[in-house]
Amino acid sequence: MSANEAVSSAQTSSPAPVSVAVVGAGYWGVNHVRTFARLAGCELARVCDPDAKNLKRAAGLAPSAKLGGDYAEVLADPRIDAVVLATPAVLHAEQTIAALRAGKHVLCEKPLALSVKDAKAVKAVAEQSGRVMMVGHLLLYHAAVLRLREMIHSGDIGEVYYLYGLRVNLGKLRHDENAMWSLAPHDVSIILYLLGQVPVSVAARGHAYLQPGVEDVVFLNLIFGDGKMAQIQVSWLDPRKERRLTVVGERRMVEFDDSHPTEKLRIYDKGFHRPPEFTQFGEFLTVRNGDIHIPHLDLPEPLNVECRHFIECIQKGQPPRSGAQEGLDVIRVLGAADKSLRSQGAPVQIEDEP
Repeated sequence: MSANEAVSSAQTSSPAPVSVAVVGAGYWGVNHVRTFARLAGCELARVCDPDAKNLKRAAGLAPSAKLGGDYAEVLADPRIDAVVLATPAVLHAEQTIAALRAGKHVLCEKPLALSVKDAKAVKAVAEQSGRVMMVGHLLLYHAAVLRLREMIHSGDIGEVYYLYGLRVNLGKLRHDENAMWSLAPHDVSIILYLLGQVPVSVAARGHAYLQPGVEDVVFLNLIFGDGKMAQIQVSWLDPRKERRLTVVGERRMVEFDDSHPTEKLRIYDKGFHRPPEFTQFGEFLTVRNGDIHIPHLDLPEPLNVECRHFIECIQKGQPPRSGAQEGLDVIRVLGAADKSLRSQGAPVQIEDEP
């Protein structure tokens, strides 16, 4: 019995292994090959890539997988339950829709699409298909992000005032998407996940220094309906690799530093003491300097957690944490930011979904 049959079967005590095909075994896709080749509950049955060098490398990681370069052949294979897409972003929407219509579950790397129109089309087909459609917003499966979300929702840091993210490094240059589309989906997805809402407007400024029309650095400003603000800086033209997100709250401030090998979260017990009788005079506000706490976190590889979540959603018939709606919301933000970028930084309203 295939995994698709197992999803619809109520009496299955031990879910059938999910037969997976990884499509795209290049720069990032090879990590999917490595992960699914050794993941419990699934069988990596096929690897698809038009580049012979990528297939040769994949063969060393998944010797039992069938190798080839024809995506249509993968979709036509009745043994394949699920497709993992690690292909260029420009192909994501088209390939996801094709896989869903072929009856496959899909894990698509971020971004889901390069336009709101295409992302909405993917969501519509996903809802009609009854299959699991998941977007690879990797950091939503990071232990530090999950802990940070718990702190926010429990009220531990108090009211969230604002957030800012920094995601910069030197390379990897792309020609089919700018630094914003390449890097900002990470930070946008985290911010939406932490706050549980989509901003009402976005403003973005950037510049293309190395390739005409392909911005190497972009600054985004997100405004939310309840007054919260977020700023994101992304660049592949920077001397240092930085992966930081800071949340400034009423009671505490928290920094998520994914560049640090072990100290992923720093909790600053700092802020201002605001007495009940506070008026408009600044002298009644006093600085509160407390401890800096670095919590111990179990840190499983986020990609392993993400892929395992995908398999479990298929076997249990559950919606994923980062499904089509979450993928669409990220594209709504980036789509508005792209319009702002083309309008010299003018704020662009994010329209409500119909």
